[in-house]
Formats: sequence, C-alpha cells, structure tokens
Amino acid sequence: MITVQHLSKTFELTKQQRKELQTQAKTANAVKNISFECQPGRVFSLLGPNGAGKTTTLRMLATLVKPSSGQIQIQGIDALAHPEEARKHIGFLTGSTGLYARLTPIELIDYYADLYGVTAVNREKRKAELFELLNMHDFLNQRIGKLSTGMKQKVSICRTMIHDPEVVIFDEPTSGLDVITAENIIKLIRSCKDQGKTVIFSSHIMSEVDLLCDDLAIIHKGELKYQGTMDEFKAQMQTKNLTEEFIRIVQTQNLAQ
Repeated sequence: MITVQHLSKTFELTKQQRKELQTQAKTANAVKNISFECQPGRVFSLLGPNGAGKTTTLRMLATLVKPSSGQIQIQGIDALAHPEEARKHIGFLTGSTGLYARLTPIELIDYYADLYGVTAVNREKRKAELFELLNMHDFLNQRIGKLSTGMKQKVSICRTMIHDPEVVIFDEPTSGLDVITAENIIKLIRSCKDQGKTVIFSSHIMSEVDLLCDDLAIIHKGELKYQGTMDEFKAQMQTKNLTEEFIRIVQTQNLAQ
C-alpha cells in the first residue's frame, strides 16, 4: 500500500530557469499539498499533461526525491524517515534510468539481485519467470549497449522486478516502444495486480489507462484536480471518451485560474 498525505515539493530556480520561465520567482512549486492512497491488488493511474508534477510525485514515492513537506508510507513504512527500508519494497521503472552498456542483461540482473539480497534460488526462479514473460531469451548474453530500445526496456523491467517488490511504480512504461513490447508490459502490470501488488503508473495513452486502471487521479500544475475510481470517473464524464474528458478537466482548471 502507498499512503500519501499533504505532499509538496518546491524547487529552487537557477537564473537560467527564471529567464526561460520569464519569472522573477526564486522557487517553483512542482507539487502542492496532494494526498491519495494506492491499494494492494488495484492499479492506480496518475494522469496529467507534461510538467504537471507526475514524475516528481512518482520520484518522491520511489524515495529518489525528498519532499519539501508531507508524508509517504510504503507498506506501513515511513519512507521519509526510513528510505532504505522502504526501497526494499519498491520497484521503480522509468525511461530515464540508464543501464550499464558494457554488461549483458544476465550480468546486470544478477548484479541488482545481489544488491537487493535476493537468494540464489529465488533469483533463478524470478529470472526464469521474467525472461519468459518478456520473451528475452534471444538477447540475454548480448551487451546492453547493442540492444534496441525495446530490448533495453525489457532489461529495465527485469531490474525493477527481480526482488519481487510489493509496490511497483511505472513512469510512462510504454513510451516510445513497439506494440509487442508495450503489450508485454501491459501483461506484467496485470500480473502484478493479480498477485496483489500495489501498482501506480502514469501514461499518456488513454487506451492503456482504460484497460488497466482501477483508480485514478489527475494532476495539473502540481495540484490534484480529480481523484476517484475509474467507474466513478466514467459515470461523471461529460464528453464521449476518456481522452476528451481528461482534456476537459484540465482546460476547465486552466480557465478557472
């Protein structure tokens, strides 16, 4: 389970950033006092336009960015007071995390299994399950630097999941991937849900949200503009589809400000 209470993040702006943003302010509020819960066995989708605060929020949940204020609990652990303990329960997948180009997928996954303290027996079991699910057998012994984008994403997924985390955070997991690789990731998310894991993900692809999402929140300019179940969201829709409703909510908030 993930529990977030009154979470905020303020960044200091450099002179160059102030110039680009055409502002005299010395700080920017990326996330403003947001609260929500992600339940085990359910998929929670965090939606928002570019620059809305999605990735900052997910990085705070993954203990990679420290909040300016607020509380985060991961599986009942205070993630701010005990980040290393919380990380043992988290798998975080993001497209911006680099891989070691000189290693092979096997070498990299074994390395991360060691970091997480995964036993030899569990490691081999997890590798077999993930390699089969993601159809990785053809390139396991090639150097990562020579792999395609889709292959590298599969390696990143294995690195994320090798320690069998109870909480899984996906930041735009299918962005830029081919249809087959994207479908493998969809299968993985469904598998996580079926296993009772807590899953939170962001995506710009509304068809994925519709397929996977049980609960969702829309964030815009650092603030939550909608929060509820997918069924509740569909019941209150004033437009024809999810994409149009998302745009309506965001644009309505823009007009109100």
